[in-house]
Amino acid sequence: MNENLGNLQTEGRNTRTLEIDQVSTLDACRLMNAEDQLVAGAVKAVLPSIAAGVDMIAEAFRQGHRLFYVGAGTSGRIGSLDASECPPTFGVPRDRVTAIIAGGPKALTDSSEGVEDDPKKGASDLVEAGVSAGDVVVGSTASGRTPYVLGALDKAREIGARTIGVSNCDPAAISKHCELSILVVTGPEAIQGSTRLKAGTAQKMVLNMLSTLSMVRIGKTYGNLMIDLNPLSVKLRDRARRILVTATGCSPEDAALALQTSGCRVKVATVMLLTGLDPATAAQRLEEAGGFVAKAIGKA
Repeated sequence: MNENLGNLQTEGRNTRTLEIDQVSTLDACRLMNAEDQLVAGAVKAVLPSIAAGVDMIAEAFRQGHRLFYVGAGTSGRIGSLDASECPPTFGVPRDRVTAIIAGGPKALTDSSEGVEDDPKKGASDLVEAGVSAGDVVVGSTASGRTPYVLGALDKAREIGARTIGVSNCDPAAISKHCELSILVVTGPEAIQGSTRLKAGTAQKMVLNMLSTLSMVRIGKTYGNLMIDLNPLSVKLRDRARRILVTATGCSPEDAALALQTSGCRVKVATVMLLTGLDPATAAQRLEEAGGFVAKAIGKA
């Protein structure tokens, strides 16, 4: 790939932080904080593209398909973080949202940057992960040109998967390798080329919305309550009881009993408490409502 990487927006020199090594620690913090405040505006500018991505993923979920994140370095680690938090947050199977990172699991803690230059490895890792037609593959790369990610996206399209590209440059090479581009231009970093900073923050914000709102669109929340969480720990069981109290106005004791009776299914317990139905009937009502609590109880 013959290109001048120095021309990328993410590789530019930031004129606002030229003296970051000469100012006080507090002023250095202020400089970085000022840069970070630019990220939300950059994300806001591409909300229509993010919304299109949310709808694409939600439709895939409705049809029983999956979401895969692909990235190298910081982008891969951010995808891995987002994927790992979906099962406990939304009660989905662990293979519903999967992350593929250049270099494999070892790259989560140890740098494996050289692997990012191999598009064939990106393609083979995608195949090995079991991506199939109808799945959605989100490739993230700050520069928009990481060969590993582009190779994975090309293979995804060949397989028949839907594809989304997330980059911090515009224009970006990734746009030619995916169905939908989300180009969040965050500009030069406080430390030149360190895209784990603003670019990484922007990518985290985008993936937050893609996963969270696609789950909202398929009924994984009731209002803004995490109604389908998987209460596997003491903290999550306590949160489940508090969610039931908030959602239904019941006592903590009734919440605990409903949670136990429902088999620790928070969504089923919610419908039970709001309608007086038994667990089996409440579960059936939810199934008929497509998993949406509001519809199951007649509010939507």
